[in-house]
Amino acid sequence: MPPTAPRGARRRKIRRRADMPLLGGARPPIAALLALLLLVAGATALVLGDHDRTAVDKAVLSSQQRVAEDGALALRASLDESVTDLQRAAALFTGPQAVPADTVLDKLGKVYNKWRGLAVIDPASGSLLAARGETIPLADAVKDGSSKNADNGNKSDKDGGLAPRLVKLPSGETRMLVTAALRDGGKLRLLVASGTLNVPGISTGENRSLLVVDSAGTVLAKDGPSITRTAWAKRAAKTAATAFGKTPEPGGHPGASGNLMGGPDKKHRTAVGYAAAGRSPGETSPAGGLGLSVVTSVKVTEDAKAVRTQAFGLVAAAVLLVLAVLVTWILVRTVQRPLIQLYLESRRIGRGELDRPVRRFRGREPARIGAALESLRGQLLGGRPTRTGRARGGFGTRATVIVCGVVLLAWAAPLMLLLNRAGSGVTVPKQLVEDQRRRTDTAADRVRKALNEGWADVASVAQIVGAGGGKDDAADKAVLQTTLREHPRYRSVYVLDADGKVLTRAGASPRHPGGRKPYADSVAQLNTSGKEPAVAAYAAVPGGKGRTVVGEYDPQFLISMVTRPGLGQVWLVDDKHRIIAADRQHGFRAFSKLPGRHLDALAFKARKATNGTALLHRTGDGSSLAAAAPFTGGGAVRDLGWQVVSEQPASWLELPEYTAQRHTMLAGLLGVTAAVACLGWLHILVIRPLRKLADQAEALAGGDRRTVLFPQHHDEAGAVVRNLELIRQQLAQKQPARPSGRN
Repeated sequence: MPPTAPRGARRRKIRRRADMPLLGGARPPIAALLALLLLVAGATALVLGDHDRTAVDKAVLSSQQRVAEDGALALRASLDESVTDLQRAAALFTGPQAVPADTVLDKLGKVYNKWRGLAVIDPASGSLLAARGETIPLADAVKDGSSKNADNGNKSDKDGGLAPRLVKLPSGETRMLVTAALRDGGKLRLLVASGTLNVPGISTGENRSLLVVDSAGTVLAKDGPSITRTAWAKRAAKTAATAFGKTPEPGGHPGASGNLMGGPDKKHRTAVGYAAAGRSPGETSPAGGLGLSVVTSVKVTEDAKAVRTQAFGLVAAAVLLVLAVLVTWILVRTVQRPLIQLYLESRRIGRGELDRPVRRFRGREPARIGAALESLRGQLLGGRPTRTGRARGGFGTRATVIVCGVVLLAWAAPLMLLLNRAGSGVTVPKQLVEDQRRRTDTAADRVRKALNEGWADVASVAQIVGAGGGKDDAADKAVLQTTLREHPRYRSVYVLDADGKVLTRAGASPRHPGGRKPYADSVAQLNTSGKEPAVAAYAAVPGGKGRTVVGEYDPQFLISMVTRPGLGQVWLVDDKHRIIAADRQHGFRAFSKLPGRHLDALAFKARKATNGTALLHRTGDGSSLAAAAPFTGGGAVRDLGWQVVSEQPASWLELPEYTAQRHTMLAGLLGVTAAVACLGWLHILVIRPLRKLADQAEALAGGDRRTVLFPQHHDEAGAVVRNLELIRQQLAQKQPARPSGRN
């Protein structure tokens, strides 16, 4: 017979086999918890470094980028509107009967005053048929119009005109040349308009400059202090020109944008923002292909203060390291090691090695299972089934996991909720408050221009309806349907008589007050209560005996006008400060009041200011930037008295104090996530099966021989269950159950 290995060697061999990795079990979640906590500690030490404030804050740079984006969007929208207005006007004058060229220009001049020059030319002969305003470089228009029409056949009919282009006048000024095809009476004529390339409607001051540059970096328009000779201005123009054509980010500005730092000037530095007036993929924008970009700059004073958080981060990381080692040691001693030892003891008894008693375990569940194994060892030696007394002494494994979780949460919760708070005393640069006002003023100007443009469209429709004398309702309805289809800003377009009765309509049901005469030529607010605001543009039909064309604005159009990223909550309010529209992100309840007395006071103050007003509102919970800007500049909306009001929490800004606060909260959130994920994993896959295993072991020790034990997982607890099943089978063979039946 081969020599028998010593008992100590056999024990070491069994232990080595038991230490072989199993699928699942207590070791993976405990190891993952330790690894994640170490990573969180390292991340805490890294992200909570000192935030230097010797350079311009990122918040100021980001704000200049937003200002440039607003300017680029306003510039593109204005140019697009000029192009589409001319093309739609040309489409309205298209018909079987040729309209005299002078009549076309006269009617356009009565409605639109945006173009510096208007002309109608014959592309075949190049002759000028009619002209108004400044002289237009007709050679380019005739050459491009005739060649494009010859090359592309009926492309002008399909597109409604030719692509806009930039031309330079002999005086050095730049104009945008827009051409539309006039097809009436079987002839082809070209309607040409020249428009000024104005700087976007952003209020400037002593320290802000605005540039409009083309794709080559050439300055086409400027406003504010002269900056074009500085080196950084040339670099900004070149960067903006290079950025044009890049694919914009999804959901962001429709065109490339960014910011950069200008050169220092004594105690000042120059923050620069640029944005291309481009278009997103698949978006239709005639002006989006002109290669224009907007560059804005502002001088800011540097702040030499810094936010010191490195020492705090190192201390927090060190505390987490200590807690990670402590929690891991506790879980290994109370969960992992007892499980492995229970596996060894159960396998020894299942193999028939009954020469020594089962060791005593600490912890409630391991102690219960150990006592049950000792009882089973006695039964295999000839004893009787006994109750184990459930061996309730010791601390439960579930309570141990809960305590470990509480310890880790005690580190993470203060970071998330209490420590390193910025508070309401954060120094907010004055430039950010001023930028909030400027952007709000730009938004108000954008809404005002959009409403005025809508009235101009309605007025042009009134010119066409008036030409028919009201005798052809079918033709009027066709014009209204075409207008509604081509102008998504309207929910309905209709014609009223002098008494306010609807004669012809297209779209949704009219909301003009019944029995009320039409408003004079203007944009009017039709209601002050209800679920949805009603706003409409009224334009009288020339010679129509009181007839009026009405275009009701779609509420979604107003919402889109006030929705701008990085401006916070934005509201469009009427003269009584009732909400008419709000940005899409936050929504609104029609005709409700502004949320805060400081906003009401700000709106009252803004009525007396030329370019709006702004303030830094401080409360016990924090600070916010608020601004209000009324409609200025007149037009069809002059009697509305509307304003745009905005408010943005200062905590949304990229200031060092708030950055440190967000990083601290992030560290706490990572700690909570690691603790909940790993301890939850341990509880589900180990602690609950272990508690069930204790009940099964006690039932088997109490004499239950019929319940077959199946392991649910291939881990330490499942291995103990398999060994208990072997023991049950041995006991069932040694002490068979008595047959049931009659005696």
